[in-house]
Amino acid sequence: MSKNRLRRWARRFRRTPFHPQWLLGPPKRMADWVAAHANGAVLDIGAANKWIEGCLSDSINYFALDYPPTGQDLYNARPHVFGTASKLPLQTNSIDTVILLEVLEHLEHPSRALEEIFRVLKPGGTLLLSMPFLYPLHDPPFDFQRYTSFGLERELHAAGFTIDELENTVGSSATAGLVFSLAIGGAVTESFEQRRLGLMLAPLLVTCIPIVNIAAWTLGKITPNWSNLSAGLRSLARANKYQDSK
Repeated sequence: MSKNRLRRWARRFRRTPFHPQWLLGPPKRMADWVAAHANGAVLDIGAANKWIEGCLSDSINYFALDYPPTGQDLYNARPHVFGTASKLPLQTNSIDTVILLEVLEHLEHPSRALEEIFRVLKPGGTLLLSMPFLYPLHDPPFDFQRYTSFGLERELHAAGFTIDELENTVGSSATAGLVFSLAIGGAVTESFEQRRLGLMLAPLLVTCIPIVNIAAWTLGKITPNWSNLSAGLRSLARANKYQDSK
């Protein structure tokens, strides 16, 4: 069984504890956060299948952009335009909200992209950003960096943003369980791909995933969260600038 076939099979269990990524939580959580803050002319960078559009108000003027080597080749994306976040094909001060979900880690020049986002946002415009922290490499070779909360704060401030929110997206117990479950899932996937001896252990390893997930979820409910450990970050930042700046 190939990696792709195995992943397609696993997607059937995406909303259950049997899936290695279950502890990330449902997409609705992120969608509700975006919908609560997005307004006006919205630019979705790295839009993929434009899933977030269906979660937004009808009053939103939605515009999707993706990068050909990832959006087109990996996700069969159908954005309004293909382009790069480092050189946005938009006028200065033309956008009210920029959505950048799980994209910053894939940008070869993240600082330049944040400066471009600042440029196209209207004064007081909103950037809604999320990115992984403790999470495996994905979409190789287009996975370039991770930031701590302090690193992300530095990058946003350097681009001119002020930060209204900067918080973890996954609790510490859930993060620990997520990494463990992903490691199990990765071992099983590689065993199938390489026809290794570990393939004999695949049924046992797969059985461990829901046990780890449920145990980590339960632990997160009964113990304090440790803010130093998280699978990801999200931030709401503002382009507070004068009309004639940048």
